[in-house]
Amino acid sequence: MISTLVWGTGNVGRAAIRAVAAHPALKLTGVLVHNPDKVGRDAGELAGLDTELGVAATNDIAAALASGTQAVVYAASGDIRPDDALADILQAIRAGAVVVTPALYALYDQRNAPAEMREPVLKAIAEGGGSLFVSGIDPGWGNDALPLLLSGLGHTVDVVRCQEIFDYATYDQPDSVRYLVGMGQPMDYDPPMLMASVPTMVWGGQIRLIARGLGVEVEEIREVVHRRALETTISTDLMGDFEAGTQGAVRFEVQGIIDGRPRIVIEHVTRIHASCATDWPMPPSGAGAHRVIIEGRPNIEVTIQATDEDGNHSAGGNATAVARLVHAIDWLATAEPGLYDALDIPLRPGTLGRNQP
Repeated sequence: MISTLVWGTGNVGRAAIRAVAAHPALKLTGVLVHNPDKVGRDAGELAGLDTELGVAATNDIAAALASGTQAVVYAASGDIRPDDALADILQAIRAGAVVVTPALYALYDQRNAPAEMREPVLKAIAEGGGSLFVSGIDPGWGNDALPLLLSGLGHTVDVVRCQEIFDYATYDQPDSVRYLVGMGQPMDYDPPMLMASVPTMVWGGQIRLIARGLGVEVEEIREVVHRRALETTISTDLMGDFEAGTQGAVRFEVQGIIDGRPRIVIEHVTRIHASCATDWPMPPSGAGAHRVIIEGRPNIEVTIQATDEDGNHSAGGNATAVARLVHAIDWLATAEPGLYDALDIPLRPGTLGRNQP
């Protein structure tokens, strides 16, 4: 079995612990935490399981990596600490580990990643013999593997559209919701996630991945952003009140321009409450969904809703994205050391017949 460390125990890390513990080819042997209050606690407790896994959390990075770790699920955030996340991941690769993570947006499409990020990773791989696979948490499979799979079910493809439709009231990340995305902020506030070029930085790699899979070249990437204000003050259980007149919904597109028009589009429709921007796409039920639309002949539309942690759609989306990463570990462990992307890694089946933690 492959000795596997989960680094981080937030929304993504909890799902990663459960996924690793359930995988027949992997053995959870370590959990790294930053919060000193979590040190010494059992991984099962941190993952929200009703059973202990016999692995105590630690904040000793060097010791955890030196303990025979063969694989690392890096689940710590890279949103506001990309340099720190890269340094952590390089340390794990130099230790010889296979690393999977959603934290480094620029490496979704590793072939076209900036040299200042790609070259240190390749150097670490050469030094330590590890590997790296980066795929998104929004989820990555919804913006690469699934649209490419569906594109092969028709005989002509005109437009590929990938949508995330989500109610942030259920997303337990107040700083990201209020400040990165701008929910509850005045309409003249400039959310960092929506600043010019940032959507392209985050999702442009997935546009290029889809294009590469389809065998076409992207001429340019464009961004289109729309925002709506709340008409009334609303209250949420997780994040408190959001005042009338402040930002209540965001809709943006990252458009891959081919033949002079948008033909590969990644779109996010995000609300803090279902009453805001009701004329925009809505999930079929619940708080969120991921949808792929293939405009062509025939037209194909697939909507996926995932729930986890007592029916939470945010946790369900995290769990599916994490599963894509975790299921890649045993394939990566037998492959040559290297830097991989979603087109390199085959879709891996799940497991049946094993008692799940």
